[in-house]
Amino acid sequence: MSRAVCPGTFDPVHHGHLDVVTRAARLFDEVVVAVGVNPSKNRLFDDGERIAMLERACADLPGVRVIGFTGLLTDLCAEQDAQALVKGLRGAGDFEYEAQMAGMNARQTGVDTVFLPTDPRWSFVASSLLKEVAGLGGDVRGLLPDFVHEALLDRLAERAARSER
Repeated sequence: MSRAVCPGTFDPVHHGHLDVVTRAARLFDEVVVAVGVNPSKNRLFDDGERIAMLERACADLPGVRVIGFTGLLTDLCAEQDAQALVKGLRGAGDFEYEAQMAGMNARQTGVDTVFLPTDPRWSFVASSLLKEVAGLGGDVRGLLPDFVHEALLDRLAERAARSER
């Protein structure tokens, strides 16, 4: 059985992420979507929320499961008996960074990294950009699943209400 790990922060998950996971699921028997959990990071959504959103977004994808992880990605690949890492690339800037990481990961575990270029429809989408635009009142509908869009708007409204106090 071929297994790949598709890691990320997914804060929040968007259609660019889901495109990469869907395409990876066609290439591997199993795809483990690994949500990085790190209590020291300041995320909009907590670990459990991000995992739950991904589980819901990936529910109809056969062979895909979602887990949280801490520590080294190479350790996770060994624990999961993964033959590959899957990373989406939006552009040349992503490649520069990810190529370095792929080299280090391969040296540590022998796990190869498979780069999937992002579908052009989603090449400009980044979680940080979605949060910024939505936080300033911009419309990001259609760039992430509807239920994630609703959660994003709710969370941003909660934060705005807290800061007004």
